[in-house]
Amino acid sequence: MKLNKLERKKYRVRNKIKRVSSSERYRLSVSRSIKNISAQIIDDKKNITLASASSNTNEIKSQKKNKKELSSLVAEMLAKKAKDMKITKVYFDRGVYKYHGRVKLLADELRKHGMEF
Repeated sequence: MKLNKLERKKYRVRNKIKRVSSSERYRLSVSRSIKNISAQIIDDKKNITLASASSNTNEIKSQKKNKKELSSLVAEMLAKKAKDMKITKVYFDRGVYKYHGRVKLLADELRKHGMEF
């Protein structure tokens, strides 16, 4: 099966993270679209999502914010959920996106709220 350029990039980043992952750290996966951004903490050993946050929820949609403010709100929500589950160390999986703009802003906000990666 032939993969296109974006799929190869995504698998390359994810496989590097999965190779070095340990049982004490989970994977923080980020996905974004033109209007929204979402992030989730995934346990690759059990193949389950532990916590997730998205700008597509009703409570965030009701606040008329720009895209950068939305990514910081999503980071706050995810950090709060992770803190409740006592998760502080994760691997940052940026996927096919450059570490730039809204993805970088989300990562910086998560670090500010106590996440380590």
